[in-house]
Amino acid sequence: MSKYNLQVNGQLHEVEAAPDTPLLWVLRDHLDMVGTKFGCGIGQCGACTVHLDGNPARACLTPVSTAVASRITTIEGLSPDGSHPLQKAWCELDVAQCGYCQAGQIMSAAALLAAKPRPTDSDIDGAMAGNLCRCATYYRIRAAIHRAAEIGGAVKEVGP
Repeated sequence: MSKYNLQVNGQLHEVEAAPDTPLLWVLRDHLDMVGTKFGCGIGQCGACTVHLDGNPARACLTPVSTAVASRITTIEGLSPDGSHPLQKAWCELDVAQCGYCQAGQIMSAAALLAAKPRPTDSDIDGAMAGNLCRCATYYRIRAAIHRAAEIGGAVKEVGP
């Protein structure tokens, strides 16, 4: 076991874990940030998507030891009160069906909007291709990303 200082959602956290422990389990089990979901465990579904220095990353594949130097943003850090334009658009357009994949979907969409504030359908499809939705709400997800872009969807990373 090793001690790590992680900057998560703008706050410094000290955790003790094995170096190869997936960031997903450190977030959920050590820091009680359960918005990031376990989906497949092999980085194929996107349910565990978080941001490392503003870039989407699969927390199930990211060893905690490699995340130490990064600013980590989870769905909880995107907007603690649900006021982020993507969260508003998701609710406005009733995107979620079961909701399990939605945190990962929103985190991928936030990274897209930060890089491209007015994405095309093609941009959205490309950026979201790695996020699976078992309920197949893909058209509502695309519409919500467009809606968030209209109301100001660029993600503001948490922290200094």
